[in-house]
Amino acid sequence: MNPETSLKQNSDFRAVYSRGKSAVSPRTVIYCRKNRREKNRVGFTVSRKLGNAVTRNRVRRRLREVMRLHAPSLRQGYDLILVARTRAVASDYGKLEADVLRCLDQLHLLKKDGEE
Repeated sequence: MNPETSLKQNSDFRAVYSRGKSAVSPRTVIYCRKNRREKNRVGFTVSRKLGNAVTRNRVRRRLREVMRLHAPSLRQGYDLILVARTRAVASDYGKLEADVLRCLDQLHLLKKDGEE
């Protein structure tokens, strides 16, 4: 993930949290907000409550991979924040991917058939 497509600034995170929409699943929460760019920017939040650094990084890598694989099927022009919940630690990749896709669909961020 290149630096221009990732959210890093605290002010960006706060703006998405306060003025964005959200979708909740058992393993993830996704916040989204329209930005004035042509591309999506993605940020990840994994709390210390989930475990040690190794565990948190594993969850973060899995979420990043889900977003990387499904980036072409997303509508562009949004800031997204993926928040890992406690169940994300013990779940396998397939369930995590299904939850993320379900949340993205609830937020109407997945392209429909034939849409560019």
